[in-house]
Amino acid sequence: MLRRELGYFFGAVRFFTRLPVPAWVGHSSEALNRSARYFPAVGLLIGGIGALVYVVATYLWPQPVAVLLAMVATIHATGAFHEDGLADMVDGLGGGWEKVRILEIMKDSRVGSYGVVAMVLALLGKFTLLNSLDGTLVPYALLAGHAVSRFCSTALLATMDYVREDLLAKAKPLATRISGGETLVALLFVVASLVWLPTEKALAGCVLAALATLWLAAKFRRWLGGYTGDCLGATQQVSEIAFYLGLLAVWPR
Repeated sequence: MLRRELGYFFGAVRFFTRLPVPAWVGHSSEALNRSARYFPAVGLLIGGIGALVYVVATYLWPQPVAVLLAMVATIHATGAFHEDGLADMVDGLGGGWEKVRILEIMKDSRVGSYGVVAMVLALLGKFTLLNSLDGTLVPYALLAGHAVSRFCSTALLATMDYVREDLLAKAKPLATRISGGETLVALLFVVASLVWLPTEKALAGCVLAALATLWLAAKFRRWLGGYTGDCLGATQQVSEIAFYLGLLAVWPR
């Protein structure tokens, strides 16, 4: 039982990151489907890497430099997997006006002007938002932001249909909807990531991340009738930014 669950977790780590996993971990579409419950746990791992780099860097450099190094560390750990999805999704929705054409653009390995602008804004946005936080909150924001945003992607797996039919699609092994129980397990990792943040800030971050996810999901349903792997990556990126916006929001009294 424990070995099986560890296999699912390491399977998710192997799929979404460049981090090494034990040699005994096998690979199958079924196992990868079952690993969806651990996507937020992978977020905790990536956020933890960023948080560690940030804390160490603050002993040597100012906060902006530490934030930049933390972002570099998380991008290196994931191989810019989600950033690539954001660029492809924005290129597709920005340049296509029907489902077939949008999917063709998303599939193209070249990055267009829409995608470049989206990546630049996303990276600058995360840097600005994290640097605007109280320095003591940044490590916890990284942990929670990466976990919450990956749960937002997982929510699409639980509620929407996969729309690509080609076998080479990056999210093809994840095309089966996950169960309510698996979604609950994923949610537990999200809760664990939020305990170090002030309750009001954590709640605001989750609300904005959820709103961003609902907005994207509506777009995906309208233009595609479901999601692709690029849609999952884009959702992770946008909801992460929305979460940081929530942490910084000053609500009227």
